[in-house]
Parts: sequence; structure tokens; C-alpha cells
Amino acid sequence: MLVTAIEARPLRSLERVRVPLGSGITSVVGPNGVGKTNLVEALYFALTGRSFRTSDRRDLIPFGESLARAEVTVRDDDGIERRLLASVSRTEGRRHLLDGQAADPAAIARSRPPVAVFAPDRLSLVKGPPAERRAHLDGFLAARWPARGELRKRFGQALAQRNAMLSRVAAGYGGPEGLDVWDAGVADAAAPLIEARAEAVAELAPAFAAALAELGLEGGELAYAPRAEGDVVAIRAGLRERRDADLKLGRSSWGPHLDEVKLSAGGRALRRYGSQGQQRAALLALLFAEREALLTARRVTPLLLLDDVMSELDPGRRELLVARLAAGGQTLITAADEESLPTPTRASMVRMPRPGVVEDAFGDPGAAAA
Repeated sequence: MLVTAIEARPLRSLERVRVPLGSGITSVVGPNGVGKTNLVEALYFALTGRSFRTSDRRDLIPFGESLARAEVTVRDDDGIERRLLASVSRTEGRRHLLDGQAADPAAIARSRPPVAVFAPDRLSLVKGPPAERRAHLDGFLAARWPARGELRKRFGQALAQRNAMLSRVAAGYGGPEGLDVWDAGVADAAAPLIEARAEAVAELAPAFAAALAELGLEGGELAYAPRAEGDVVAIRAGLRERRDADLKLGRSSWGPHLDEVKLSAGGRALRRYGSQGQQRAALLALLFAEREALLTARRVTPLLLLDDVMSELDPGRRELLVARLAAGGQTLITAADEESLPTPTRASMVRMPRPGVVEDAFGDPGAAAA
């Protein structure tokens, strides 16, 4: 599955920009402040309907405008092209369309490749709260095993129902025994999610350590630390044991919604003790491990969006990174200058000399501006 073009009309500083994308690596080059990160964000927004930089999509709307929109063309293995459009308006809210029509999230997900982002803003995946790592891991396991794609949603629904019942019982509406059925529902949903997460981390861990070593950080470890363990019966018993405490809290205090995914090197947690450069390396290593797993499983390979990835890598590690990318899949790289890019990444290069204008290496200068 290949993304063949991205259009932003408008989005942040991008006014009317269209950039064709080829298979392999496409490099976007330009000085700071010309909109390279905005272009990456536009691509992510068009594919997912979300931003990786902000939770409020209205931030994408340029000053003085009423809406932001981005559109991608995706071609599948049979040569069939689909168009995905995401937009957000100050008056009409947000839309995510497939071939011009409203579609449910599952249909849109089947019509696009998975997408993984490396950007300075994404370092929160390493140094931020556990919830971000859980969500990221659940996204990977859905791509790796599509049949497990609903596990996170199913657990979330069961947890919300139990929490609602906890609030009712705590307020005097019913007795604690009324929680039995909700404990069972949470346990039934929790056990397969915990199992899937453990399997995903076990598959990723060796590749994560190898990629991190290539990037200069030895002793890398990716580990899953579940809050609840055991089969359905054991989880249900654990919930019952904690029922009194949960009633006082008004929420469930035990379960996979509190799990942690630990990234470490040399026995030290990168979240707490890693430098910014080490955290950048860990994020890259995690993305590469996921990409390798999907390639090996012959699933749809993620589109990698690598924003300013070269800035803190020495020439040798830049070459290693590009060698990994050359193994397959599609990648978009941004860089402030051409000199920071290894030679293989310059074959398909787009220049962004000033806001709102793109010089396209695939055609005449300025041809990408529409």
C-alpha cells in the first residue's frame, strides 16, 4: 500500500501545497520555519484524522482562515487508488472522508497504511506517561494481528461500565454484589489484551535492542509490566479483592489500563535517566522494531514519517539508518539541508524554499505548488 501524493489546502503555514511521494524514501529539504513539519503533520492528519502535535485539531487552522484540510492518494497492491480527506472547521467541526464519502474508522483504517512518526514532539512516547506507550503498543498489535484490533476498545467499554457501577454503588444505588457481573466483563476483556500485549513486546524486544545498539546505545531492553496478571479467573478474583478500595476511589485501581511498557538501556530507565539524544534513539529503535516485525509478518508496512531525524546522528549512524530504511517500505524524511542527508536519500527530493511553495524534484521547480 503506497501513498502517492499529499495535498494541504490550507494547513498551518501551508497554503496550497501538493507533493508527490514515491516508493522508498522521499526527502523534504528546507530551512527551519518553511513548513516541513507542517507537511508531515498534514500527511498524518489526512491518513488518521488526528494530529501528532496537538489534541485540538483546530490548531491546524491557519490564522485568519475558517478551516484546515489535507488529502492523500493511496494506491493498493492491485493498483486501485483511494482518496482520504481530513478537515477541521471552526463552525462545522471535523470530517474524515474516504473517496468523498463519510466512512467508519475501520473502513478508513483498511484503506491506508499504518503510519509511524518520529518527531521531537513524539519524544513523549519515551519520556511521557505510560498511557501513551500503552496506546502505541495497542496500535501496533492491531496492525500485527488485525483480529485483535478490537481488544483495546472492548476492554475500555467493560472498564467504563464497571467504573459507572462503582459510582452508583458508592452513591448508595445498589449493593457491592451488583459488581459481580461487571468484574466478570472486565476480566473477560482484560485477559486477552494482556496476553496480546505481552506477545507483542516479546516479538519487538530483540529487534528493539539490536536497533538501539546500531544507534550507539547498548543494553537496550523493551519490557512489558502488566498491572494485572493471570487468567480470567485470577483477574476476576483480583478485582473482587480490591472492590472496597475501588468503591472509595470511585474507579478501578487495577488492570491493564494501568500497565507500563518500559524502555531502558544499560539497566537504566530511559524515561527518567535518558538524555534527549538517547530518548530520540529509543524512539527510532522502537519504530524500526515495529517496522521489521510487520515486514517479517508480511503485514502492511508502516509509512514512516521522520521529521528532523538526522540532526543528532553522526554520519555513520545516518548511513545505518538509511540502510535500514532501504530494506522496504515507504518513508518521508525532512532535513534542514541537503548535506545532512546520505546520498541514497537524495534521489527523490522535494525542496521547500519558502512558506506556501514547494519545489518538486520529480518535475519542474514549483510544480508541486497547486
